[in-house]
Amino acid sequence: MIRLFKVKEKQRELAENANGKPPVKKQSAGELRLHKDISELNLPKTCNIAFPNGKDDLMNFEVTIKPDEGYYLGGNFVFTFQVSPIYPHEAPKVKCKTKVYHPNIDLEGNVCLNILREDWKPVLNINTIIYGLFHLFTQPNYEDPLNHEAAAVLRDNPKLFESNVRRAMAGGYVGQTFFTRCM
Repeated sequence: MIRLFKVKEKQRELAENANGKPPVKKQSAGELRLHKDISELNLPKTCNIAFPNGKDDLMNFEVTIKPDEGYYLGGNFVFTFQVSPIYPHEAPKVKCKTKVYHPNIDLEGNVCLNILREDWKPVLNINTIIYGLFHLFTQPNYEDPLNHEAAAVLRDNPKLFESNVRRAMAGGYVGQTFFTRCM
């Protein structure tokens, strides 16, 4: 029985290809959901989305966040999103391409945001993640850090933290770590 279905499927493919048109790639459920999420995006004016691989590759894109308040005012931070074919049942993989002095983003670009880990639910969407990332810049959280040194400075000496953020964003060293300019 299974072979019969495979033969019929193969015949259908051959018939479609005989028309001179390339076979139509079937979209996964994840791609369909992501397309819906992207079409319904309601981004703040300080955030932009780009598709470096072209609009045909919706599953990989970049979001740029330019905070308009807080410690990171004037910064320009780029995040890559890699979305699984089983999205929304699995959270997208999000990394920060911009090296940043931040308690919730480590120097390798890993992001500590609860909705990307244990609190992910399929009802959440790309818009929610972007707002969560934006919130990390307006309200950095020293209680759940990836960069423990930055978290300790934020907790114990907010003025020094602000100075370190400014130095890092301007392009310079904070301790032994060099940060490229992101303003």
